[in-house]
Amino acid sequence: MQVHQLHRWDMSYTEAKQVQSSLARKVIMEGEDIAPHLIAGVDISTHGPQNMAQAAVVVLDYPSLKLVEVATSQAIPAIPYIPGLLSFRECPLILAACEKVMNIPDIMLVDGQGVAHPRRFGLASHLGLFLDIPTVGCAKSILCGQHGVLADEASAHADLIDNGELIGAALRTRAKVKPIYVSVGHKISLASALYWVMKVCRGYRLPEPTRLAHLAAGGNLPVQHRYQPDIFH
Repeated sequence: MQVHQLHRWDMSYTEAKQVQSSLARKVIMEGEDIAPHLIAGVDISTHGPQNMAQAAVVVLDYPSLKLVEVATSQAIPAIPYIPGLLSFRECPLILAACEKVMNIPDIMLVDGQGVAHPRRFGLASHLGLFLDIPTVGCAKSILCGQHGVLADEASAHADLIDNGELIGAALRTRAKVKPIYVSVGHKISLASALYWVMKVCRGYRLPEPTRLAHLAAGGNLPVQHRYQPDIFH
């Protein structure tokens, strides 16, 4: 995958926040109808005494959701976890994995926030601009905003509102389980983001692309899902 150079990484936290606010204005919160053949999932896992991190990008065939490719990258993150600045900790490692991907996805689901972020520029939006592809934030918790009561059935969703602005939605991907929090990353509408997240759910709380990326990042991808290098589109 081609990675566009948007900015340097060696900057102060104040500068990083200014970069987020500036780049947030470049996020496209709509997009053409997507008919994906390949869907990617992204996640990162940190472990060990030195907090070594491993990023994983999985590319799945659609609609079968069979694994096509896995790419990983390891490093010790340059900065600690800081709420609101997660992308400055994780993006360099994820992008290093993305550069190894040979099968270019039509859409990418990211375990993190998109515009559901105090400065409307979370990890999914940051990656979307670097990669110039449609991205969707699929977070497991709320960073900002509130939503109303959510029905118990799968596919039920409720608007996520922050300071009167619609920033995403709480989405119940499986009946009677905790919702995930979906938001636009880049080059997609919220309605389309919700649609595609549900289309790639397979009975788990997490959509299959980010679920498998989570397993791959932790080194726990089951044998039946492991990458076969002769499978290419």
